[in-house]
Amino acid sequence: MTKQPWELALLGQSGRLLASVFALLDRTPLAGRSTMEINDMVEHFIVRDLQARPASKGQYGYGFVLNASINDVVCHGVPSPSDVLRDGDIVNFDITLEKDGYIADSSKTYLVGDVPPATRRLVQTSYEALWMGIRAVRPGARLGDVGWAIERHAKRNGYSVVREYCGHGIGREMHEEPQVLHFGKPGTGLALREGMVFTIEPMINQGRRHVRTEDDGWTVVTRDGSLSAQFEHTVAVTASGVSVLTLRPDEAPR
Repeated sequence: MTKQPWELALLGQSGRLLASVFALLDRTPLAGRSTMEINDMVEHFIVRDLQARPASKGQYGYGFVLNASINDVVCHGVPSPSDVLRDGDIVNFDITLEKDGYIADSSKTYLVGDVPPATRRLVQTSYEALWMGIRAVRPGARLGDVGWAIERHAKRNGYSVVREYCGHGIGREMHEEPQVLHFGKPGTGLALREGMVFTIEPMINQGRRHVRTEDDGWTVVTRDGSLSAQFEHTVAVTASGVSVLTLRPDEAPR
């Protein structure tokens, strides 16, 4: 479950490359573009420019390099030429990248054009909740501490946390042990050790936490039609705390 220093170095390499994919998205105008256009742009960048592999493509039979989850889509939104991003939308892009045998996983929710203040608040709170979870990571802490920090922040702001989907260990495989729940009780769950690598990826709903899967078998939406936002990072437990392997250029360690 723990990674060796040389493995952490390779995971860090994948994480930095994946961060550069989000830097590309940051400078890309999104309004008026379809999610399929963005999928194809990201695939070209990962394969041609970064000489890496989009790890989601082909995983579990999935045919695309990213998930594009718009508005009330919680996760696993499938890119489509008919899903054109409009002013006022929010969209989460969830992307994985493999380089030299090791995989990094990250996601970011983008504001498209002029987004209402209530929607901006949901997105900001979701980002803060991610960092609340990251700040709880250190040797000797427990996974329940991470989940509790996330859920407490979401609930204090009037939101709910999706429980059906969680973070996960990551390395040579996209999904490894442990499962990382985004709710929990302090002092419970697996004890964290130096060298563990996993994702933290809370999905925060504006309404109730309940979700349903659409007929395509992939797309997960809020059951009450409310908006949902998500952010994700791949992190490593270090001797002194935590290292965010997918830290993006627009971020600073918190």
